[in-house]
Amino acid sequence: MSEKNTQELVITRTFNAPRDMVWKAWSEADQLAQWWGPKGFAMEVTKFEFKPGGMFLYNMQPPNAGKIWGRFLFREMVAPEKLVFINSFSDENGGITQNPWLPVWPKEILNTMTLKEQDGKTTITISGGPINASPEELKAFEEGQSSMEEGFKGTWEKLDELLAKQSK
Repeated sequence: MSEKNTQELVITRTFNAPRDMVWKAWSEADQLAQWWGPKGFAMEVTKFEFKPGGMFLYNMQPPNAGKIWGRFLFREMVAPEKLVFINSFSDENGGITQNPWLPVWPKEILNTMTLKEQDGKTTITISGGPINASPEELKAFEEGQSSMEEGFKGTWEKLDELLAKQSK
């Protein structure tokens, strides 16, 4: 597998929750199902193996549309401070597929997430970029970064809501 071959997208967000709580939101299937993905999408986890080499296979269903499948392939974990995974669109069996909206989108995005705690708050930083991508896919990724940042805002809001409920 080749190294990342484009400028990475870096997204940082601070949550009002201790790092162990935020890590659990990523490492437990029932919690991840409550917040991962865009607002307004129904979410279903069909496979969850939280270990290096394991897979998180899920589908999301937007209002008035069919299911969209995705997967994480976990590469590295250092609880509760680091998670490395490859994110892809997939079929229901976990096979890698094209982005249903942008066929030129990279098939695999390698992400490194770090969690740092200070004063009871946790800052997540995710940096990610395409691997094994064509020049056209690299260009699509670079041009789509602002839209990905916007998409993460709703996902992070859902995580914020889950963590706030758990803190009560």
